[in-house]
Amino acid sequence: MRQNEPPREQMRLDKWLKVARIFKTRSRAAEACEQRHVKVNGQTAKPAKVIRIGDEITVRFGNRFRTLEIKKVTLKSLPAALAAELYSEQKVDLSDESMELMQVMKRLDRKFRPKYKGRPTKKERRQIEKLKGF
Repeated sequence: MRQNEPPREQMRLDKWLKVARIFKTRSRAAEACEQRHVKVNGQTAKPAKVIRIGDEITVRFGNRFRTLEIKKVTLKSLPAALAAELYSEQKVDLSDESMELMQVMKRLDRKFRPKYKGRPTKKERRQIEKLKGF
């Protein structure tokens, strides 16, 4: 923040997520909000949601969650070291059972992922036809 710039009290959610370097671009931050991956104070939020100092933001990245408490609001983009001062991150400790379950899910996802993208090969097409009963 500049010396003569008055401190801001509130800001749009998507702008703050970009300035705080949670997302690389504002459009990605807005997209995450539209896909219901961002919650403010426990409620799903749209990109235009006005946030204030003290609000709690939860962001989901795949299987991971980040819980952030807003400490500062600024309009300008900042270097990474200063951007980290805009929020305090709360660590979420998962139980051993939860961690084990997530590992099993990842393993199964890899196991049943299709080998190739696009059209099936001749061999795969024959197997599909056999399954369908043609």
